[in-house]
Amino acid sequence: MIKEIIINSSSDQTRVAITEDGKLVDFFVDYPENRRMVGNIYLGKITRVLPGIRAAFVDIGMKHDAFLHFSDIGDRTKQLQEMLEEDDFDDEESDENGNSDNNSNEEDIFNQVSVSKNLKKGQNLLVQITKEPVANKGVRVTSSISLAGRFCVLLPYDHKIGISRKITDFKERKRLKQIARGIIPPKYGLIIRTVAKDQPEDLLKDDLNQLLRIWNRIQSSAKTEEPPALIHQDLSTTESVIRDLLTPDVSKVFIDSKKSYKQIKQLVQDFQPELSDKIELYKSPISIFDTFKIEEQTKILFGRKVPLPSGGYLIIEHTEAMVVIDVNTGRYAKNTEQELNSLKTDLEAAREIARQLRLRDIGGIIVVDFIDLEDEKNKKKVYDELKKEFKKDRAKISFLPMSDFGLVEITRQRVRHNIMQAIKDVCPVCDGAGYVTKGTHLNYDIENWLKKFRQNSREFSVIIKCHPSDYQRIKFSKFGYLTKLQLKYLMRIILERDESVPFGQVRFISKKTGEDITNFYK
Repeated sequence: MIKEIIINSSSDQTRVAITEDGKLVDFFVDYPENRRMVGNIYLGKITRVLPGIRAAFVDIGMKHDAFLHFSDIGDRTKQLQEMLEEDDFDDEESDENGNSDNNSNEEDIFNQVSVSKNLKKGQNLLVQITKEPVANKGVRVTSSISLAGRFCVLLPYDHKIGISRKITDFKERKRLKQIARGIIPPKYGLIIRTVAKDQPEDLLKDDLNQLLRIWNRIQSSAKTEEPPALIHQDLSTTESVIRDLLTPDVSKVFIDSKKSYKQIKQLVQDFQPELSDKIELYKSPISIFDTFKIEEQTKILFGRKVPLPSGGYLIIEHTEAMVVIDVNTGRYAKNTEQELNSLKTDLEAAREIARQLRLRDIGGIIVVDFIDLEDEKNKKKVYDELKKEFKKDRAKISFLPMSDFGLVEITRQRVRHNIMQAIKDVCPVCDGAGYVTKGTHLNYDIENWLKKFRQNSREFSVIIKCHPSDYQRIKFSKFGYLTKLQLKYLMRIILERDESVPFGQVRFISKKTGEDITNFYK
């Protein structure tokens, strides 16, 4: 298998594509004005403590206060507060990236309640972002600070030593644990990441020393800054992808920008110089994404309809609460038996769904409507296929077996914006609904308003302002719609174009006073 990383850099954004044998398997977009925030550390000030929802809100200088759940407040918070010369706290467990992963057992709940008593409005607190903002929600933060490097995750004021669960070899886990115990200084914890497998001790030690230097800088800044303040900014999306995903099995990294090439080359030489020869500057005048056929694959990625190999397709719909995926057979009917046709399409869909969740970075609740299967063994085959494909995903995923209605419920870890949120804005015309008002319904709204206007006003003329497209529909309707209205209500109607009026809506202006009277006669 040929695995490659292709980086396309422009003045507005950087796009990173990861391919396996030419097929797109991961895609990231990095915006200078919307830089990745996960991993950033802030000195914040508590604005509210709400024991009813077991959470506090922290001002870190953003539009919305950061959300700090009591389960994200760990044992190390006490030491961090003492470092800031503040008060104290309590509770935590970590995964490979140092993120909080508490179980809601009785002891945790008891600790969380005790935590709320120690939180005070106006208190300074060092926090780290664990989730990007979504819609109108602010970022989610934790007070259990962790610093991720290439091979290690440093946990200040902790005594935990952990090995990534993805390293399954018993001897290798034992070797790495011995190395960790030998290199970690007192009052620190350490998690060994998956990429540390088979790496020598000196590389792990160099990585740890770099993290210790960063932590010393953070401590110095935290003691001198006034909240809210950014204390430490983590790597950008592009840099974090290179740090975490550039492994020996990657054949090449192609970059089409000299500036990005130099930055990434230096980054790789700092953390793993033996891989720096894999970094290559792309010099062709042809677009790098066209050369590697990424552009045509991203067109499918951004669409709501995704084709399957046998002629079936997926429909992916984003809603406020969840993402819904519908599986359709299309024209596929190779076998005379419907069950076999459905099974083949569902298996193809299972593979493509797992790929699409990774590509689009879809998080939260996902509901998949598979084609109905009668045989329980076939339902189990679809479940097993999903289980196999989800193992390739770096995000945490939980899902349930197929229900009697053919539905599979999935939850996927949400850390940042999914790709659709990152590259698209809500449509200003339909406001994200995907629909606009029909011409006949708009005509009904106008006539209904005019009827109320004539009943309650002594004015005999009105200006109707509408979007230019609606102007064309109303002005040149087949049956002289405006003339009919003027004769029916014995009044003068002046129709005007106005691009500021949303499509499918109208504004009514008094000809006499020039006042907007739309809401007076609704």
